[in-house]
Amino acid sequence: MGAVHGSAGDVRRRPATVPRTGGYVPLRDYAVIGDGRSAALVARDGSVDWLALPDLDSPAVFGAVLDADRGGRFSLEPAVPYRSERRYLPDTNVLETTFVTARGTVRVTDALTLQDEVVLAPMRELQRRVDGVAGAVPMRWSVRPRFGYGTRTTRLARRAGVPVATAGADALAVCAWEAGEPGIEDGAISGGFLALPGRRALIAMPFAHQEPLVLPARADCDARLDRTCAAWRRWAAARLATGRWQRAVMRSLLTLKMLVFAPSGAVAAAVTTSLPEQVGGERNWDYRFSWVRDSAFTLAAFLRLGCPAEAHAYFWWLMHASQLTHPRLQVLYRLDGGPRAREETLPWEGYRGSWPVRAGNAAAGQIQLDTYGELLQTAWLYAGTTGTLDADVSRRLAELADLVCATWREPDSGLWEVRSEPRHFTQSKMMCWVALDRAADLAGRRLIPARNLARWQAARREIAAYIETRCVSPRRDCYVRSAGSEELDAAVLLGHLHGYDGEMRRVGATLTAVGQELRHGPFVDRYSGEDGLKGSEGAFLACSFWFAESLARAGRPAEATELMDELVALANDVGLYSEEIDPATGDFLGNLPQGLSHLALISAACALGTASEEADR
Repeated sequence: MGAVHGSAGDVRRRPATVPRTGGYVPLRDYAVIGDGRSAALVARDGSVDWLALPDLDSPAVFGAVLDADRGGRFSLEPAVPYRSERRYLPDTNVLETTFVTARGTVRVTDALTLQDEVVLAPMRELQRRVDGVAGAVPMRWSVRPRFGYGTRTTRLARRAGVPVATAGADALAVCAWEAGEPGIEDGAISGGFLALPGRRALIAMPFAHQEPLVLPARADCDARLDRTCAAWRRWAAARLATGRWQRAVMRSLLTLKMLVFAPSGAVAAAVTTSLPEQVGGERNWDYRFSWVRDSAFTLAAFLRLGCPAEAHAYFWWLMHASQLTHPRLQVLYRLDGGPRAREETLPWEGYRGSWPVRAGNAAAGQIQLDTYGELLQTAWLYAGTTGTLDADVSRRLAELADLVCATWREPDSGLWEVRSEPRHFTQSKMMCWVALDRAADLAGRRLIPARNLARWQAARREIAAYIETRCVSPRRDCYVRSAGSEELDAAVLLGHLHGYDGEMRRVGATLTAVGQELRHGPFVDRYSGEDGLKGSEGAFLACSFWFAESLARAGRPAEATELMDELVALANDVGLYSEEIDPATGDFLGNLPQGLSHLALISAACALGTASEEADR
């Protein structure tokens, strides 16, 4: 079962459950749980439809969100008609779903547990606790593992009486207590039971990769789930989220924490691969990598909201990853810091027939000049907090500035990773300016070598002259998508947000133009013009938050606040955002939860809070 949508304006006030369509639920109906190594998508009907193991970027063992028939899932629901409501337990990433039936009510608590309060313990474990609340509710469950994106043969057997699924060096067990006797049939491990008040059932699924599979005791599982809740609450209690949108900011931060790959400190762009930007279309990409373009927003969010450990780990992961390709930057890196991201097509039909399904991302080989500005901005923010930089990092940052001087005149693929011919994108030029401006400032504070400072300053002036003469519409006096065009691009707002010192009248004119041509209510399209791909896409949520933040910085706080209120209301029932939204229906599109959407929310909320404080002085 899944949830039905209303219009874009009432997406959080819709009926709770309707049957799946073709085996799929709306993307808006997914919540996510995670443990710092991997993450799972859980639908409103209780089905775990995505889980990659052992790590976030590993092949999926449950992938029904991308192939309802062959992808595999872990279903758990009443065996009679029901409606469902859900929430995260306060200040946690532990999900609670309440099923209400004519026969009674049952509550399911889902978590990827933290082992002994330490994220990096080797064992992965999914726990599903079922509590009878009222009446007598018949429950059914089924585990259908499909290792290696469904390409590997799964063997089901029993070990010490416990059902176990294996494929090569991977294994998972299904340990059930008071959840019925598990049976093995038709490639699944299944069971059923009657949920009664005061009775608690538990299904635990430990997983092992190239290591012994541990079969836990129930008491240990119960204690681990309780400790997981406590650990999340302790982490949340130390954060600094405040203000009008405090709840949305805190949920965004908790979501961002699930995207942190604890072994390295990298932050993934999303949990999933290939969820479509247009249902039935080809714009389906693997987002289980860490993008340099997100780095400044990521570090700023960690620093603003009291996450120094995460900020430090992320910065040093970024320095390690970028060292491997120095002096050139890749668009993205693997979560372990590696540069290889070979793109391949998987043998799945795709969400509601949206093919191809991809693993890997060919954008890693593109030239995107904006990344240099993002990385120098990130280093500048980090140095502003620590007051120092490592000597080797300082040297490499100076060499990056030298490279920008040599390459800023080249066309590139831009922030949006278009698959058409490279162009002279305005936002890329703005971020080259930001790179040299931040390098000059760091050199002035003696944090990086200053021997080429004069060259950086001269190139910065040349870039500004290029932008102000070649990247401006003569008719509207606003910044355009690329040199010599009349197309618009919401990404040029990022140049302003990151500190590009352009003409303020042109910033205002750009806000007006974007508002008139790319904005539809609270939704903002990424750009006008072609991009080398077929089909269309939804409204890119980060652009809407960037627009709100730009309004606040342009001295229009009332408009910004009104827009933020609308955008916060567009989250799903548990506060999550995907990459895009269909403005006509409110349907989520693209991968989820999308880190950049949540980062943009945090940035806009903090900027509006600052603007409000300044207005009160």
